[in-house]
Amino acid sequence: MKKLWVVAAILFLAAAGIAAYKVLPLLDPVVVRIAALDPDCDLRAGPCTSRFPDGSGITFGIKPDSIPVLTALEFEVQLQGLDADGVEVDFQGIGMNMGFNRPKLAARGAGKYTGNGMIPVCVRDAMEWEAKVLVYTDAGVVAAPFRFITVKPGMELPAK
Repeated sequence: MKKLWVVAAILFLAAAGIAAYKVLPLLDPVVVRIAALDPDCDLRAGPCTSRFPDGSGITFGIKPDSIPVLTALEFEVQLQGLDADGVEVDFQGIGMNMGFNRPKLAARGAGKYTGNGMIPVCVRDAMEWEAKVLVYTDAGVVAAPFRFITVKPGMELPAK
């Protein structure tokens, strides 16, 4: 009976390992090219464009421009010089794990992708975020990072 439990435990660990191996690329895809972060980008002022050395680019925008937390947001991505099989936006808190938040965007034609999502509220009054636009291409995943700040309702945006 003890051998049966050992075999069951080994099978369970093997199945868990295989599942983790299959899921890891979905949670943390391998990026073959990443654009430089534009420190002058202000998504509250409007969409920003991130360029690659070959001239291709990714433009990203969020509506409403105030980027409120716990409110439905609209995301728009416009690709220049990139053919995509799919586009997602991976939202990560800077300096604080805010969980998995990666909406898939729908193709609208001519390199345009749109979708909806929401930014969670943080315990801090203001929270810095990175929205990494992930573009799935035949050559692999290319990415462009965009940073922005959210504030709790009733709070002021911190001065730069």
